[in-house]
Amino acid sequence: MARTLNKVMLIGHLGDEVKTHYFEGGNCIARFPIATNESYTNKQTGEKVTTTDWHNIVVRNKLAEICEKYLSKGDKVYCEGKIKNREYEQDGIKRYTTEIQVTEMMFLSTKKVTDDGVMPVSVKSTVQKPTMSSENNDTISSEQEDDLPF
Repeated sequence: MARTLNKVMLIGHLGDEVKTHYFEGGNCIARFPIATNESYTNKQTGEKVTTTDWHNIVVRNKLAEICEKYLSKGDKVYCEGKIKNREYEQDGIKRYTTEIQVTEMMFLSTKKVTDDGVMPVSVKSTVQKPTMSSENNDTISSEQEDDLPF
């Protein structure tokens, strides 16, 4: 199989404030960590165990500006994007990090609202995703109708 997939979907809480860096030319990048939790009951002791994983989130340009404006520590968000591994040098030492480059977000809880009293719920980056033509949609819907049991 020649195809590959790099897709991540996370729901978690911000572990820190959004840190944004602006570049010349108007572009910007924002970074923040989110925590995801998993709970289970230890069968031997009967106690409930919760583990937390931390994820480094990276958003760019307009999406970064929206996150900076509306998100704060503790807010719950849905993030969708891809995993990227990055290498950088700090104090002469090579370091490696794994980040989630987010292309789509949904704010599940936030304390901040816009000037007109509306809370933004779903935001997408400006990256265009391929769409099916109406010809393909008609084909799919007619095939689905044929497969219905009633």
